[in-house]
Amino acid sequence: MKGDLFSSQHVVQPPAVPGMSVENAKCIRYTVDGEMHARQGAMVAYRGNLQFERKGQGVGGMLKRAVTGEGLPLMAVRGQGEAWFAHEAQNCFIVDVEAGDRFTVNGRNVLCFDASLSYEIKTVKGSGIAGGGLFNSVFSGQGRLGLVCDGNPLVIPVSAQAPVYVDTDAVVGWTAHLQTSLHRSQSIGSMLRGGSGEAVQLMLQGEGFVVVRPSELTPQKAQQH
Repeated sequence: MKGDLFSSQHVVQPPAVPGMSVENAKCIRYTVDGEMHARQGAMVAYRGNLQFERKGQGVGGMLKRAVTGEGLPLMAVRGQGEAWFAHEAQNCFIVDVEAGDRFTVNGRNVLCFDASLSYEIKTVKGSGIAGGGLFNSVFSGQGRLGLVCDGNPLVIPVSAQAPVYVDTDAVVGWTAHLQTSLHRSQSIGSMLRGGSGEAVQLMLQGEGFVVVRPSELTPQKAQQH
């Protein structure tokens, strides 16, 4: 077969490293030798001797029924082989979590992660009902975390002198040691006149980084996730 489709740009090459790697902008490849975890339904192809098992709350003392309050289900992938993961053609990125690190991420952005990482589901401090009752996952340990995002994310430095305000529907995650609270940027008078649509944001303070998607989550997307 000939043609652009069969060029080296698209044909999968032998894995260069074990574990997780970015196959292309829309897909993550995981060379499995043992066990890893992924979002249910995110596997688009695999080869080798792999088993996929839906995981429920309490299994292994780590996996829970959902990554977030919205109920993102997980699966364990075990064996030896290669698997490719993607979600709605969103862009894929990898975060290296090192010992002592903690990374807070919205569950809708989680694609896959090493079994060496653990997480706990937490309510975002200060978000409350007005912030959507945000439930995020705090990842810790040492390993790699695969994320998806609509478009190329913005990674914004946060400092004690320059807090960052983010839309709760656009935030992907943030690094440890950042404090969160709700910030109202719209006056009561403006709200009574119909508002600007940007009444409340999540304020992050401290030293670190916040990751933001370049669009807000639409109601239709929220239902799909």
